[in-house]
Amino acid sequence: MVIVLLLLALATLFASWRAWRRLRYSLHMFQLHGYKLSAFAAWLAARPVNFVIRPSHAIGVLLLGGAVALTGMMSDVLLSSLLLASWCVAFASSRRYRSDREKKPLAYTYRLRRLLGVSAACAVIAVALGAWLGYRSALLWPAWPVLAGLLLADFGAPLWVLLAALILEPLEYSFRVGFKQRARQKLRNHRNLHVIAITGSFGKTTVKFVLAEILSHRFNVLATPASYNTPMGICKVVNDMLQPEHQLLIVEMGARYAGDIGELCDLVSPTTGVITAVGAAHLESMESLDAIEFEKGTLAERIPPDGLVVLNVDDERVARMDQRTRAHIMRVSASDTGADVTARDIRFGPEGTAFDVVLASGETSHFSCALLGRHNVTNILLGTAIGLSFGLRLRQISHAVRRVKPVEHRLQLRQEGPITVIDDAFNSNPVGARNAVEILGQFDTGRRVIVTPGMVELGAVEEEENRRFGQSIADNVDLALLVGRTRTRPIVDGLRSRDFPEEHIRVFASLFEARDFLQGYLEPGDVVLYENDLPDHYDEAA
Repeated sequence: MVIVLLLLALATLFASWRAWRRLRYSLHMFQLHGYKLSAFAAWLAARPVNFVIRPSHAIGVLLLGGAVALTGMMSDVLLSSLLLASWCVAFASSRRYRSDREKKPLAYTYRLRRLLGVSAACAVIAVALGAWLGYRSALLWPAWPVLAGLLLADFGAPLWVLLAALILEPLEYSFRVGFKQRARQKLRNHRNLHVIAITGSFGKTTVKFVLAEILSHRFNVLATPASYNTPMGICKVVNDMLQPEHQLLIVEMGARYAGDIGELCDLVSPTTGVITAVGAAHLESMESLDAIEFEKGTLAERIPPDGLVVLNVDDERVARMDQRTRAHIMRVSASDTGADVTARDIRFGPEGTAFDVVLASGETSHFSCALLGRHNVTNILLGTAIGLSFGLRLRQISHAVRRVKPVEHRLQLRQEGPITVIDDAFNSNPVGARNAVEILGQFDTGRRVIVTPGMVELGAVEEEENRRFGQSIADNVDLALLVGRTRTRPIVDGLRSRDFPEEHIRVFASLFEARDFLQGYLEPGDVVLYENDLPDHYDEAA
């Protein structure tokens, strides 16, 4: 009997550890989905066998059923020992639930801790209920009731997270309302503050940092950090970081669903708006480019008549937003000399980008920066237009732009020993992805390698855009390392349509496997482009 109790303790330890890891993984996925119940539920629905029901659950049911069937055919001690030993093997935590190789680690925010407490309580109740039901069913005590409860707790991990989110939603809603009220009041009290809002399908973060560098030459500027572009993210910046001495607040406005831009405008009441581009980003939730255009154009509508709207007129959809605003308009273009601010003689090199900025008045100044890509020229022009509107001279802006450093993971050029790395791992869109591989194609110091999982959230056009991406890769790259065996099939089709050598296409299950391959492959002078890096929840669905 001592052996049975020891095995029971060991099996309970194994099963409890696996149940905890599975609960933690579920919480992580929920956090990566922005705490959106519908998005997380849809993610689970796409993985009924791959995640919701694991092979270990079926094995656990079979073990318990087999033990019931064998009761009376062998000694209780032997039967319990076999059951418990088998359970330890079946419920050893799998690689799926490892936390040491997460791309974006789980953040134990106050909200996450609340969710953890309630979901863990649900799991404990499941253990107690399973044990009680097992005991009432007269199964062999003490092993079977405990194992049945642990099986229920493990299986229900994603359901406990959903249940905890539903239970806590009224509390979370009250917190959100309170945060917004506090932020609005603080902004109202800051009477002399100018709010500059930036939106667009891509380029928002880069424009924000460029603009902050330019305007800091004369003003006390607060810019939202990283990609804080949601209501709660902006509220946190306003509530925790905005000080009386700040003169300008620069906010990035993201939009995944219709109405998002209007909600953000209600929150911060911008007096200046910048619209970068309209592209195939978040098409899964926005459904069409027309819908994305309408949503982004909401910012132009919400700028007051005495304010300013800056438009990238190289984008046709952005250019026609001039019909949706009563504010003053400034137009920028990297190709059209009829705009208010124009770029000419654009040149790229290992040190970055150089070009001339020409104003409608004819004034010209030479610009150079460490940023790569034609789209970054447009981003700088947008920042330049705002700087001019706040009274800075073109030459002052040129000096400020030289200090601009590449935004992390956005065409960031760096050296890793003798290897050149172009890090464009933060998100990806059709225009930016093709631009990145064209930049890679200009390097001639060694072999040109791309590591990419392709693009996501493009709705009905996702497959076609990834096929075109594959064609661009074939025209500029020597070796293609693709991450995700299912998702990258359109990229492979695009590569093959350009007769790209099969032996130069490698497909890996994860980014970590691709990196492990590169460690033994790269030679001095080689250039590696990391294009997009999907968050952990974009695993291969079953």
